[in-house]
Amino acid sequence: FPTALVLGGALPSVCKNLEDPRFASSIGLEKVIYVDSSINNLAAAKRISEETTTEERTLDTEYVHIKSEEAFLPELPLETPKNSVDVVIACLGLHWYNDLPGVLMQCNHVLKPDGLFLGAMFGGETLQELRIACSVAEQEREGGLSARVSPLARVRDAGNLLTRAGIALPAVDVDDIIIRYPTAMELIDHLRVMGETNAVVQRKQTLPRDTALAASAIYQTMFAEEDGSVPATFQV
Repeated sequence: FPTALVLGGALPSVCKNLEDPRFASSIGLEKVIYVDSSINNLAAAKRISEETTTEERTLDTEYVHIKSEEAFLPELPLETPKNSVDVVIACLGLHWYNDLPGVLMQCNHVLKPDGLFLGAMFGGETLQELRIACSVAEQEREGGLSARVSPLARVRDAGNLLTRAGIALPAVDVDDIIIRYPTAMELIDHLRVMGETNAVVQRKQTLPRDTALAASAIYQTMFAEEDGSVPATFQV
């Protein structure tokens, strides 16, 4: 894979692996194009590139960092036109694009014939416990429901999106990762640090304190394990 295009999300983590000299040489990596709407992510990727010294590199790999708009890939440099990228990597950032089908079509556009699209995204069962607890609490306290978690694609939708984008031989695999927290409040704090709170523009901007406390209590009652911790599902 001489040329790789990496989309934002877990960009710094992907960057560390791609810029490991042993890994880069094993796949013949010559050029990496990082694309992200987050200035902080791009800055972290640049720091990793700078920390990898010339002496450590077995290949003279070129690294390009491009800031994109929130919903679209940028117009790629002239040296990467249609059918010019060997692999596109998208790790845990696809759910942030407003036009996901369009982004996948653009990925297929720049991929060479028989190129590889390698993506990981949060699936529709992610944070299912939190969704249920918030729904019950809002229904009890406010007499209605509102979206408290960002919308996510279900497994069947992922396969359909890849096919619609023109990507040949699509394969979808699912991992359910369970993380345990002392209480639901620690889960909320973790989501804030991750930058993965509700991204819907037309959402309720505040959550009444009594509703939040009710949601936490319902979460504990419905899902707590024997040791008192609460699980949170992350479907990838």
